[in-house]
Amino acid sequence: MKSKVYFKSISSSVDRKECLVGILNRLKEDLKEFEQGEIVGIKTTIGDSGDVGYVKPELIRLIVDELNNNKAKPFVFDTNVIYKGMRMNAVDHLNLAYSKGFLPQKLGCPFIIADSVFGTDSKVIKLGLKNLKEIRVPSLISVLENLIVVTHITGHMLTGYAASIKNVGMGMASRAGKQIQHSSLKPHVIKNKCTLCRCCVNICPAGAISEKEGKSFINASVCLGCGECISACKFDAIHINWQEDVNKLVERTVEYAWGILSCIKRRIFINFAFDITKECDCMADDNPRIIEDVGIFASRDILAVDKACFDVLTRKEDVFAKHQNTKAHLHQFTYAKEICLGHLDYELVEL
Repeated sequence: MKSKVYFKSISSSVDRKECLVGILNRLKEDLKEFEQGEIVGIKTTIGDSGDVGYVKPELIRLIVDELNNNKAKPFVFDTNVIYKGMRMNAVDHLNLAYSKGFLPQKLGCPFIIADSVFGTDSKVIKLGLKNLKEIRVPSLISVLENLIVVTHITGHMLTGYAASIKNVGMGMASRAGKQIQHSSLKPHVIKNKCTLCRCCVNICPAGAISEKEGKSFINASVCLGCGECISACKFDAIHINWQEDVNKLVERTVEYAWGILSCIKRRIFINFAFDITKECDCMADDNPRIIEDVGIFASRDILAVDKACFDVLTRKEDVFAKHQNTKAHLHQFTYAKEICLGHLDYELVEL
């Protein structure tokens, strides 16, 4: 049986709010499953300080209002990141969120950071999958029964396409879990291209990059494999073994998503295909749009909603393919089906 994916397109006569209202009207029966008194987590991300493409609080408020009308108890949450910036600890993360309008009075519910002040709340969940025998996630995951995942579709410097699977697999992992997922990615410097501009040195969250013989040098034993140096380098002087390592990254992210969702009884995934940028919302500066706005997709099936969104966005051209790595995002779909994260066969229901 095909999974249903609901799609409401945006047009000159349909704005973003109206688009989401159309989706929520179709999801009313699904949302009623989050019953009176039930605590419901809404996972989203606010992006970094300069980013403007995230799903805005006034749109999330529409989801919160539906839940409040059902007498459920919603809250919005995110987790801390492993790279430098204002989302590295909960204090700065919350201050950034508040500055972007993620305030209780605007959301209609609390906004929290799920993995504690320093991201040290990390519970082990056993898996036994191909790459990972266990995952590390905030302890919230082991008790949360109701989840709505609100995702802003973007490109990604490593995996090409970032949607709900990444928002769950990477975005709901603890900081330790995020590092584990990136651990196979070990970039190195191409010396004849390096100008020692020090951009990579300054951005590295682990302090793994230093000057050596007039060039940047990456200490592989310290490197997290987060890929920040790749985006920082303007001279194409940092290289990763894309074909092998990025496939491992997407497999680990899929396995994390599988492990996380296996703990949660009821879940809905909503993908916002607006302001789609070349890189993810972590990359605020010099992040061009790559395709026009399309609309909103929603499903109970995380793989189906990601694939349906991808198929609509790439009808003319695969805008998420990277010149160095054209297949990682496609491998993500294949592997997600292999471990039964969801279904690739879907019925697109246009509203």
